[in-house]
Amino acid sequence: MLDEIVVKKAAQHNLKRIDVRLPRNRFIVVTGPSGSGKSSLAFDTLFAEGQRRYIECMSAYARQYMEMMEKPYVESIEGLSPAISIDQKTISSNPRSTVGTVTEMYDLLRLLFARVGTPHCPSCGRGVSSQSTDQIVSRILESSRGRVRILAPVIKGRKGEYHRLFDRLRKKGYLRLRLDGVFRDLEEEIILAKTKAHTGEVLVDDLKPSISARARLQEAVEMSLELAEGEVLVLAEDGKENYYSRKLRCPVCDVSLPDLEPRNFSFNSPYGACPRCHGLGADSTTNEDGELELTGDLCPACKGARLNPQSLAVRIDGRNIHDLSRLPIDRLIGDLGKLEILVSREAVAEKIRKELIGRLGVCNELGLSYLSLDRTTASLSGGEAQRVRLAAQVGARLRGILYVLDEPTIGLHQRDNGRLIGLLRRIRDDGNTVLVVEHDEQTIRAADFILDLGPGAGEHGGRVVAEGPLAEILKSPSSLTAKYLRGEAVVSFPGDRRPAKGWLVVRNAREHNLKNVDVSIPLGCMTAVTGVSGSGKSTLVFDILFRALQNALSHTKLRTGAYDKIEGIHQLDKVISVDQKPIGRTPRSNPATYAGLFTDLRLLFAHAQEARSRGYGPGRFSFNVPGGRCEECQGAGVKRVEMHFLPDVFVTCDRCGGLRYNKETLAVRYKGRSIADFLAMTVDEAYEYLKAQPRLKRRLATLRQVGLGYIRLGQPAPTLSGGEAQRIKLTKELGKRATGRTLYLLDEPTTGLHFDDVRKLLEILSELVRLGNTMVIIEHNLEVIRFCDYIIDLGPEGGEDGGRIVAAGVPEDVAASDSATAGFLRSALSAAGRPGSS
Repeated sequence: MLDEIVVKKAAQHNLKRIDVRLPRNRFIVVTGPSGSGKSSLAFDTLFAEGQRRYIECMSAYARQYMEMMEKPYVESIEGLSPAISIDQKTISSNPRSTVGTVTEMYDLLRLLFARVGTPHCPSCGRGVSSQSTDQIVSRILESSRGRVRILAPVIKGRKGEYHRLFDRLRKKGYLRLRLDGVFRDLEEEIILAKTKAHTGEVLVDDLKPSISARARLQEAVEMSLELAEGEVLVLAEDGKENYYSRKLRCPVCDVSLPDLEPRNFSFNSPYGACPRCHGLGADSTTNEDGELELTGDLCPACKGARLNPQSLAVRIDGRNIHDLSRLPIDRLIGDLGKLEILVSREAVAEKIRKELIGRLGVCNELGLSYLSLDRTTASLSGGEAQRVRLAAQVGARLRGILYVLDEPTIGLHQRDNGRLIGLLRRIRDDGNTVLVVEHDEQTIRAADFILDLGPGAGEHGGRVVAEGPLAEILKSPSSLTAKYLRGEAVVSFPGDRRPAKGWLVVRNAREHNLKNVDVSIPLGCMTAVTGVSGSGKSTLVFDILFRALQNALSHTKLRTGAYDKIEGIHQLDKVISVDQKPIGRTPRSNPATYAGLFTDLRLLFAHAQEARSRGYGPGRFSFNVPGGRCEECQGAGVKRVEMHFLPDVFVTCDRCGGLRYNKETLAVRYKGRSIADFLAMTVDEAYEYLKAQPRLKRRLATLRQVGLGYIRLGQPAPTLSGGEAQRIKLTKELGKRATGRTLYLLDEPTTGLHFDDVRKLLEILSELVRLGNTMVIIEHNLEVIRFCDYIIDLGPEGGEDGGRIVAAGVPEDVAASDSATAGFLRSALSAAGRPGSS
């Protein structure tokens, strides 16, 4: 077996036909400037090919249900393992998505309750016992007031076509069944959608229960119990249904319960969900984007538990599944080990319990001990969301796998980085290869092998600058990364900390885990909001500060987090937020459309002499609507060719040649160039053509200032690296005209940025502050934190143990405190030779 992954002539995106040899079963970091080709190699080449080869081993039938990745542009790859990726896609904001569902730990908890839980009557709380055939017959006789139909439930919410079942029923002489609520004759041809869940009950008898007909009724019940494995459904003339089982029944309340299955404990299944809120746990509404949102008011039926009364009445050691789901992970680990389970069920429980505790332990190692399984993913901070996704992937403890991770340190406090690195090393020690795209210095230094790509970005990158263990990288004279690691290149400090021009004060902030804190933010300064993940940073900055200011300054009606008042709003006239929500990542989305350039560019072309003479408006130059676009490819520039059991192939449109527009539109020129020519230009090239246009010049200049001069205006969004995409989002907001009284709120703007890119970013942010604006940045990057004028450090821990201000002041003052951030900040200030940092 090869002890290396050997890549030859990789040419995906901007990679320059590079040859790479990576050691297997090692912890590898791929680094380099943003846009240098790191993701192109790690995800679009190695992961894509590993996944593609794995899927190709499956049958043609299985492959049609799986999304196959395109074959990367590479001559050959040897020694490749099946691959699993954890990229920068944000976690689901669906209100049905929780920590437990994303990590599949709730699935294990459902299985535990289905196998060893004890059912209780949801009405009186007594333990539920099984019913004999005679008891079922007697109950039907007592409750019936007319004719009834005796039905045998043979299909119970399962997918399939059921041809064999129907044949067996015909041979046994049955004539009718109720299928998905409608009675059908078994003699007719019944065709079901195999991908849809169905319900079906065989009609056993239709009779009027009476003492004289008891023998017939008993025979019908016995036949139903045999057909449906101990179950019978009685349908009355008025449509009322009564379910009976030989297994579960409350003798006092005459309530029968179905057999326990994992789906009975799923709030995403009709068998387990609360009938009032349909498993959401709260009242819901639909926002302007058509997405489901919760109002914050608990469901009056389930009180937020999401499940129906029958499911919540199943208990283990006196507690139901919701009781355990709402416990913090560290407490849940301890309580699972102490649960008292019947001796006869202990062997079954132990296997499930062991697996569940193992996965919970992964979350504990990643610093997520304060989260509960019922916590919605939409409420997680960026750091929490990333680690939850990591826990979901590594909890299985697989071996022989290539794990490809994209900046797993995003959103992590420096204290938590060590835990993450320790976990990645354990995955390596289990016999896996761990490949991480990363800029974090601590992670780079911890790697067994480093691959540094560059030397620049885009067309100026895609080459191997240095490779090998840390000692070899540090010797490289041409590596920009090595210069920063050696301390030869640094992010410079401002001469002096800027004094506050005023203060913005939030009084009694108490949303989520914030502990009634008063927060003072200096105006005209750059402020870093720091603290361990889950300490309340995003709640303070975005849920309270941004929404409250937006309501006050823009007269919106956003729901804000709980607080008393905000003092000093009159000193601001605008608030701009750049959070971690993803930008559009469809092929039709590109830097020009997202950054707001394309609208002005289309207006510019609409004012051209040729366009005016032909009566063309701005819409003529959009490739998303009919008129000016090529209708053969509908403005995509490529056409999809379906290959059935192979990946779809995209071919260049033969009518427009990939230009997206028809000939009449392309005939309109500005400075001798068509609209398609401008989309093919880099930002730097377009700037030279458009610098006479103030609005376009300002937006293009901002893209250049954050180091994106090399990207093409029409470059499809899916081909952008994570760092590039984040900076495009940032420039959209920073490109707006600053008033000198603007408050900018940024959420980890250094995501995806190399050391040198951080320097460029801080330069543009400093310029905005110099003009009188205020910058508040949630950040873990020490280069940014020590650069700021003021720090607000939250903690001391995450979750319920967080939400307090543990330190506030200039960096030197915070470094002198005893907070979790202080020690790391002291080291960063000392390394830079900052006075007062000793």
